[in-house]
Amino acid sequence: MTLAVIAVGATVGGALVYTFARGAQTKKRHEEVDARVSKLGRNEPVSLHPKIDEHTCICTGACVTVCPEKDVLGMVDGKPKLINPSACIGHGECMRACPVDAITLVIGTEKRGVELPLLTSDFQTNVPGLYIAGELGGMGLIHNAVNQGAQAMRAIGEGLAAGRKLAAAPGGDVLDVLIVGAGPAGLSAALQAKSLSLRFAVVDQEQLGGALRSFPRQKVVMTAPVELPLYGKIKLRRTTKEALLELWEEVVQKTGVPIEAPVKVNGITREADGTFAIDTSTGARRAERVLLAIGRRGTPRKLGIPGEELPKVTYKLIEPEQYRGTRCLVVGGGDAAVETALLLAKEPDTKVTLVHRNDRFDRIKPDNQQLLEVARIAGTLDVRTSASPTQIAADHVVVRGGGHGTERLPNDFVFVAIGGELPTAWLNKMGVEVKTLHGEAHPALGGR
Repeated sequence: MTLAVIAVGATVGGALVYTFARGAQTKKRHEEVDARVSKLGRNEPVSLHPKIDEHTCICTGACVTVCPEKDVLGMVDGKPKLINPSACIGHGECMRACPVDAITLVIGTEKRGVELPLLTSDFQTNVPGLYIAGELGGMGLIHNAVNQGAQAMRAIGEGLAAGRKLAAAPGGDVLDVLIVGAGPAGLSAALQAKSLSLRFAVVDQEQLGGALRSFPRQKVVMTAPVELPLYGKIKLRRTTKEALLELWEEVVQKTGVPIEAPVKVNGITREADGTFAIDTSTGARRAERVLLAIGRRGTPRKLGIPGEELPKVTYKLIEPEQYRGTRCLVVGGGDAAVETALLLAKEPDTKVTLVHRNDRFDRIKPDNQQLLEVARIAGTLDVRTSASPTQIAADHVVVRGGGHGTERLPNDFVFVAIGGELPTAWLNKMGVEVKTLHGEAHPALGGR
């Protein structure tokens, strides 16, 4: 045996030993995460998540490998498992990577139902010609919204083209499609509409960016590479709110997509001829199709307690420094509440209390969990679990529970971050059916 062959053999053997060692380390880590999460009771997914069919799965581990989130999916006992459900944010890469279609993206669980408008696989509601894309349809994440906006508009374009083979296109002031919302889904849909040479308009009740505008200053947002029609590929993965908004503005400037804002949509009615009459704050509009690309956070969920109407109560944090040196109470147990409390706690001489009605923060990202624990131990953040505010007054808040009985906490500002209300009544008025899902396939994905 030559020295060259021996050297190659040693190199290959070393590589195999290293691979097996890494595999053993990963296996051990996945088992530890699974055990820790189960012990903490953090087994409830909070959004779209994978459901693995054990009878179809061939255990290649492809889903685990492609998952962008660390230690959300893992191999346990040789099989893929959702080991950290509360950290899953619904990328869907696992479903696309599965070679045997053993993964379905589902929403809600047996314990926790999620209200969603009923959609077909092309994002159309039960009202013919009325479409929904983005967060309102139950799929969060910026890149998902961008992809859905373009997909929905392609479906709209195909439907319009098919219909016009039988009838002439309407003239006058009737648009092909009105896009409601100028966030990621709405902007992507508008770009796709322009590429298809459709007659369209985009309206937003605030301005370009949608819900992104309400995020705290310099908040880091997660996305993934996406292809924007007419603009090209965007390779961002982790960026700030400001940088992303600057990018959207650049896209609008370069492509010439018109955004009408602020324009509020008061109502949408389907007429006898199949077109839509849209009542807006700037006048009546008509369109053959309507795409709703709005978020679920337009109407913040309220506490429903005395004093909530006081001007000291707010539902979003934009500029943390304006609350420097004040006494703040933050209510909520999700990422928005924790991030709000942590940002406020960084301001000098600011006393911050975070109140959560449950006994643990089981719906927040691992990074936020770690930062919360550091702040709690350091004493920069007063964290009260199993507690709730019962009354808000001009100079204090009454909080009950958390091992402190009922207390009057001196207070200057209250931040309520307990989620948003799905505009169910508004949707129902248009005739859109809404269903509560308990671990069922996401309707817009058709199970895939």
